Amino acid sequence: MSTIATAKAPAPSLHISAATVTASPAPGPASGTGDSSGIVTGLLSGAVIAAVIAAGISLWLARRRSLEEERSHVRTNLAEAFQAYSKYKEFPYAIRRRRHDEPAAERVRLSEAMSGVQARLSYSLAWTAAEAPIVGQKYAALVDELRRVAGRAMHEAWLAPPITIDAGMNIPSAVVDLSSLKPHEDAYLEAVKSYQRRLTACARIRRGR
Repeated sequence: MSTIATAKAPAPSLHISAATVTASPAPGPASGTGDSSGIVTGLLSGAVIAAVIAAGISLWLARRRSLEEERSHVRTNLAEAFQAYSKYKEFPYAIRRRRHDEPAAERVRLSEAMSGVQARLSYSLAWTAAEAPIVGQKYAALVDELRRVAGRAMHEAWLAPPITIDAGMNIPSAVVDLSSLKPHEDAYLEAVKSYQRRLTACARIRRGR
C-alpha cells in the first residue's frame, strides 16, 4: 500500500502590516487654544474697563466744564448789569460836556447812546430778577434811585449851556450830586457777592457727586 503524503496547507498569515492599519488619533483641541482664549478674554476685559474709566472721566470733565461755564455766564451778566448802571450815571457829566459847536449832532449822539444803555438796564433788570430774586430786588432798587437822581441831573444838564472852557470840565458835586446812589450800590454788590459764594458752594457739592 502506497503511502500518500498529504501536504498540509500553510496556515494563513495573520501578520498585519503597521502600514496597513494605523489608529487615527481622536480629534482634540488644537495646541495652545486654551491659552489663546484666556489671553483674548483678558484683553477684552481690560479694554472694557479702560473704556468705562475713560467714559467716567469724560463725563466728570464735561460736568465740571459745564459748571464753570455756567458760573462764568452769571459773573459776566452781573458785571454787565453794573456796567450799564455806571454808564447811565455818567450821562449828567457827558451832557454838560457836549460840544457846543454841533448841538444837533450832539443831541443825536447822546440820545442814541442813552437808548443803548436803557436797553441794557431793562435786560439786566429782567435777568437778575429771574436768576436770583434777592439780587434782582437790590438791582431794581439801585436802578430806581439811579433814574430818579441821575435823571434829574440829566434834565438840569440839558438846560445848562455846554461847557466851553477847560476849567468847566471839572464838575463839582454841588452841580451833579449822585451821592444817594452809594448805599444802593453797596447793597447790590453785597447781594452779588453772597450769590456768587452760594454758587461756588453748590458747584463744589455737584462736583463731588
